[in-house]
Amino acid sequence: MATVEYAGSSYGVDEDGFLTNGMEEWNESWVDYVKAEEGITDMTDEHWKVINALQDYYKKNGIAPMVRILSKTTGFPLKRIYELFPSGPGKGACKMSGLPKPTGCV
Repeated sequence: MATVEYAGSSYGVDEDGFLTNGMEEWNESWVDYVKAEEGITDMTDEHWKVINALQDYYKKNGIAPMVRILSKTTGFPLKRIYELFPSGPGKGACKMSGLPKPTGCV
């Protein structure tokens, strides 16, 4: 297991940079770290709406939602989600949300 040190915190990550302890370790400092990695300059209410939707769905279902469910839940078309998270809903949004790496499409 690799470790990421950021802003005085240590995070266990897998080979793809996802938190190994998921939302147990997740905090806003992690969001800042991933934001910088993703090249996102400012977190908007839309970013947080996606993060909260992903976390809520994961807490209820134990998996990340498929992208069409994420779009329906947030009200954002897929294009907008990719504008918010340039590396996509699976890599960028799920990683930032503290979810494990999705096994399928997100």
